[in-house]
Amino acid sequence: MATILLITVFVLGYLAIAFEHPLKLNKAAPALITGVVCWTIYLLQGDNPHHAVEELMHHLGEIASILFFLLGAMTIVELIDSHNGFEIITQKITSTKKSTLLLLVAGITFFLSALLDNLTTAIVMTSLCAKLLTDKEDKLWFAGMIVIAANAGGAWSPLGDVTTTMLWIGGQITALSIIKQLILPSLVVGILPAAIIARKFAGKTLALHPIANSTEKEKREGTIILSAGIGFLLFVPAFKTVTHLPPFMGMMLALGCMWIITTLLHKEKEPELAEKYNVARALQKIDSSSILFFLGILLAVAALQSIGLLTQLAQFLSNTLQNDYLIGITLGILSALVDNVPLVAASQGMYDLATYPTDHPFWEFLALTTGTGGSMIIIGSAAGVAVMGIEKIDFMWYLKKISWLALVGFAGGVGVFMLQHLF
Repeated sequence: MATILLITVFVLGYLAIAFEHPLKLNKAAPALITGVVCWTIYLLQGDNPHHAVEELMHHLGEIASILFFLLGAMTIVELIDSHNGFEIITQKITSTKKSTLLLLVAGITFFLSALLDNLTTAIVMTSLCAKLLTDKEDKLWFAGMIVIAANAGGAWSPLGDVTTTMLWIGGQITALSIIKQLILPSLVVGILPAAIIARKFAGKTLALHPIANSTEKEKREGTIILSAGIGFLLFVPAFKTVTHLPPFMGMMLALGCMWIITTLLHKEKEPELAEKYNVARALQKIDSSSILFFLGILLAVAALQSIGLLTQLAQFLSNTLQNDYLIGITLGILSALVDNVPLVAASQGMYDLATYPTDHPFWEFLALTTGTGGSMIIIGSAAGVAVMGIEKIDFMWYLKKISWLALVGFAGGVGVFMLQHLF
């Protein structure tokens, strides 16, 4: 009974998020209500409230690490933006063809997300496109492509996506093998939608970005902040690899260092002027409703995981489908609806290394499908949630315009992976 009630609340919450525009309600409100109500049902259905609270606090640790990571990344990007750092990059882009620009953005996003991670890359590239494009519709199409390319790029790198990192740390995959096996399928996941969207923009041009009237001193400050910001974002995965601390620790260290740099850079200025460029102002400007929305969604999914629903689902799929590829594809499609992290965690718990040893195609296929499947629905991945917040993308717009493209890319990637193992 409690499970049915929990699923009902989750579905109703999902629908409220999907129809936020007709309801004229910020998506953070139904997400937060859904998260809290799901946990209330879970707590009341059991006979040990203390255990339920312990479980909540355990999940909250994981959720908070993602939220603080998101907060840090968004603040650093906002700092670069307030110092006109992105102007330095946009002035280097001289192409006026929208189709060429789209392919360039998709390519940079794909490879950068393997280096950084898909969440940070999506935030950086969406902020960059907001500077390059003036038309709202163009921004939405580019943002949709960024979500697909960031998730595709994250799947083939052990640092690019949370699920791939989980499998790497868990010993299910090795770094070299995952790169070798998934680089080609992941490329196809990104190339197919990019080619289709580029055709939509064929022959269309955009006005050259106007050059900001900055003094030499302001340009120098912008260059320093851009270099430091990108440098620190690249430092985060390296810090995680060396220390084995969660990524948010590296991001908080990076933010602290950026705070010192901006303070030193503007210490000679008038307090009112210096305040315009400091971290406190950047924190005020980031979209905090997106972070609360993310909190609500992750809390709701954690409740489904705690009641055992996701593990039951994984076992049901295993018993029903009895085929590695079908299980992987279904989990990939499901990762568009619920977070891919608990799905992969459930799979790691179900299938041991005796059944599927390290670098078995099952684990590599799971990394591909759950990493890229989230692109099919905008709230199916962390990158999608972040981009949705930055560009104010409507859930239904994405579902109509981008979801089928993500599905085409997903199917292409799955096909290439199967062919690789056939020959």
